Amino acid sequence: MTIASKWLPSRRYILKNRTQDFSIVNKELTVDGTVSSRGRLIVKGEVKGTIIGENVIIAEEGSVYADAEVFSMIIGGIFEGEIKASKELIILSTGKCSGKIICKNLVVEAGGFLNARVTCLVAEDSNSEIGDIK
Repeated sequence: MTIASKWLPSRRYILKNRTQDFSIVNKELTVDGTVSSRGRLIVKGEVKGTIIGENVIIAEEGSVYADAEVFSMIIGGIFEGEIKASKELIILSTGKCSGKIICKNLVVEAGGFLNARVTCLVAEDSNSEIGDIK
């Protein structure tokens, strides 16, 4: 089991737990504007603009050029912009992240690329700094 498989949900898990909200920006799809999502958002295409959501996963083939305000984010592809993650930011070995990061917990796998100004918040600061992300 690789570290990436630990963080990314299996197809069986996703199908079994259909009650959780689930959205995909699929390959060959480009979204330019604001994406607001509840539950899990998987980006395999391209997003430009703003992302507001709970759990965002940028797949290896995905790219995001945006400001993001999320509960947690996993980057396996490319992210450029500003991230405010009230729980965690995980950069996988295939991920590339640049810009500005404000988060509570940060994990960068070996091979992952991080070129950003990073602010890690302590527990009591995370709610006041980022807002009401749930």
